[in-house]
Amino acid sequence: MPTEKSKLVYKIISWIVSLIVPVVVVLTAVRLVLAPWYVEFEYRTPNFPADRYGFTRDERLRYSKIAIEYLLNDASISFLEEQRFPEGQQVPEPSCQYMQDCALMYNERELQHMLDVKAVTQAALRVWLASWLVLVVLGVWARLAGWWDEYRSGLSRGGWLTLILIGVLIAFVLVGFGIAFVVFHEIFFDPGTWRFLYSDTLIRLFPERFWRDTFLVVGLLAGTMAFCIGYFARIKR
Repeated sequence: MPTEKSKLVYKIISWIVSLIVPVVVVLTAVRLVLAPWYVEFEYRTPNFPADRYGFTRDERLRYSKIAIEYLLNDASISFLEEQRFPEGQQVPEPSCQYMQDCALMYNERELQHMLDVKAVTQAALRVWLASWLVLVVLGVWARLAGWWDEYRSGLSRGGWLTLILIGVLIAFVLVGFGIAFVVFHEIFFDPGTWRFLYSDTLIRLFPERFWRDTFLVVGLLAGTMAFCIGYFARIKR
């Protein structure tokens, strides 16, 4: 039988589980949208803005998938540095005046930002995997050591906590996406390094509409997972 001291320890760990759940759920949703299906879906949403400088939808799909692949692989920045526009196209003005070779797809500021984004993405994915590992290890321990009910309680509590946080995030995005977008970038990137011209490739591939929808899709996916965890983790077998 668990002692009073062990019961207190299990209760504390149950709350730690509750705090890990939002990290796992949100980063799982982020990982899901870092996949080819998402850009295929997003570029086909009604009234998605066309590229005013000439990219077709197929070209956008091709180059956006390459950019996302770079964030997930182990390649150096040369993976993007060597990307060139299709024959007959080049960087439009005014972006072209800042480049020596206007057939190259990305300028130096864009490449540096992608380096920064990759560092943040890779760090987030490591946190995601570590959080999953901790939850699994604690779950096995809970099952074997007889504090499974406390573990399930922590999962459920974490699910509802995540749902509340996601609800606040979605409301914030719907009411003031511009503010949320700026705050997000100011937290994770050096000030000013993430601002680009409308003619820059990163903006052409990933306009503001793309990011607004991405925040909402991540919220929807995470909210769905959080509800399922919050509800089903409380049901006894």
